[in-house]
Amino acid sequence: MQTNMPDIADTAPALQTGKLDWVGMGEIELPFIFESRNLAPVTVNAKARAFVNLHKEEAKGIHMSRLFLALDMLSTEQQVNPQTIAQALDTFITSHEGLSDKAQIEFKFELPLRRKSLLSGKTGWKSYPITLTSTLENNNIHYELTVDVTYSSTCPCSAALARQLIQNAFSEKFNQETLSQKDVHEWLGTTQGIVATPHSQRSIANVKVKLNSKTDEFDVVNLINMLEEELKTPVQAAVKREDEQEFARLNGQNLMFCEDAARKIKALLEHNNYADYWLQINHYESLHAHDAVAIAVKGLTNGYQA
Repeated sequence: MQTNMPDIADTAPALQTGKLDWVGMGEIELPFIFESRNLAPVTVNAKARAFVNLHKEEAKGIHMSRLFLALDMLSTEQQVNPQTIAQALDTFITSHEGLSDKAQIEFKFELPLRRKSLLSGKTGWKSYPITLTSTLENNNIHYELTVDVTYSSTCPCSAALARQLIQNAFSEKFNQETLSQKDVHEWLGTTQGIVATPHSQRSIANVKVKLNSKTDEFDVVNLINMLEEELKTPVQAAVKREDEQEFARLNGQNLMFCEDAARKIKALLEHNNYADYWLQINHYESLHAHDAVAIAVKGLTNGYQA
């Protein structure tokens, strides 16, 4: 096998000179073992993006295989945590000495978690879409964590209109009658009593947080738990009838426009130690063919933009 082969990236002139913000690869298939606080190391199948900048204007290109091999080592010989990501990012830059001084890795994967039912004690799997982006610039590493949480949202306006119809049906049924508690109780348990129900829909909260630069471990489970506890109505995995009834109660006690959900999550993130945050609430309407959407950011100068 020949050992003296041409390296065009090093020897050929660029067709046109100029700096490039990012050069690299996308959609890299990369299984790895993910580490996070309060979570046993778990193997996930990710799609990765790997980049360095190209600040040497006359350079033909970067050495993409060097990025790939650094990621492959992360996949096969290490577990993914802030320390090993930092090592990979440093390898990106040191293997491109004179060409690059910034590096970035993005992982997209689904994190499977065992989730307990509301009342029955049954458990089942739920998968949470995760995006983890790590950037090394000016010798500082920034970690960004994005998670999608799916929940149910019941419309407050629809609930009020349904209550009015129930009141009207009650008046028509028992006009000027003397009623016992038993009569009312029995009527409320019939379809003639509950003549209308509010509409609800599956909804998704997309939340991105910038972690403190001194982060030494990821804490994805805590972020997911906080979001679900604040929203009150996350979708369920294993469900028995008592769980379904409790879910209906929680929906009735936590009526939400998309604005309500956005303000709840914004207030939650404000009280946690995140360097920055961005959120988008998506209510996939069952009444309309379009979606209801609300967006909020922390509002920092040069921070995330709405």
